[in-house]
Amino acid sequence: MAEEKPLHIFLNRVHYATIFSSPTNQKELVLGHLLSEGIIKSLEEIREIRLKDDDLCEVKLKPDVPLEKRLKLLKPLSRVILSACGSSKPYRPSEKFPKITSNIRLKAEVILKSVRNLNFVAETFRKTGGVHAAAIYGKGGNLLAFAEDIGRHNAVDKAIGISSINKVDFSRCFLTLSGRLTGDIVLKAARVGIPIVASLAAAVDSGITTAKAANLTLIGFIRGKRMNVYSAPRRILS
Repeated sequence: MAEEKPLHIFLNRVHYATIFSSPTNQKELVLGHLLSEGIIKSLEEIREIRLKDDDLCEVKLKPDVPLEKRLKLLKPLSRVILSACGSSKPYRPSEKFPKITSNIRLKAEVILKSVRNLNFVAETFRKTGGVHAAAIYGKGGNLLAFAEDIGRHNAVDKAIGISSINKVDFSRCFLTLSGRLTGDIVLKAARVGIPIVASLAAAVDSGITTAKAANLTLIGFIRGKRMNVYSAPRRILS
């Protein structure tokens, strides 16, 4: 069975959120979430991070980090984030989008092979059928980070967290996942500077709108040798 447990996150001793997730890569989940939500700009802003009793994570930021200013858009501060929806804050299309400036260009076959590879490395999915998978690849199709979670947002955050610990240059990578391409998923990638996001599943209107606004290349419905490119197609070579 796929597991789901709460993880309580405290920022500077104040409860920030409780995330319901699969109890693996919890530190990476927290780091990736804080980065992809814009709470921190880099891992260098963290003074200390500690996991306690498998359900509590305490994060202390450096004194010069303007935490209160960054949290203003996330009210209420104490949040419950369910695995089904990823965020308790409603998605706002009017939000100012970070612009992707990466000029990376990839062959379509590299992306096709990388997305298909999710089926081979997703061990938990094969056992349970109840989780999502996400992976970050380098320009040549080399696997840099892989994660599974009962929530698609959590899987993406875990992959981002793993990559950030390994000091990956996100502008030279692409993100693949098994779940729907919604606006909040695309925005997570844009916030950390990932220029290309590709999925086995469909893109919805909020995902396409966000991708266009952020100058991000969005790809969905990857099947065999076919895929739909919804935005910024210049990064994909035939």
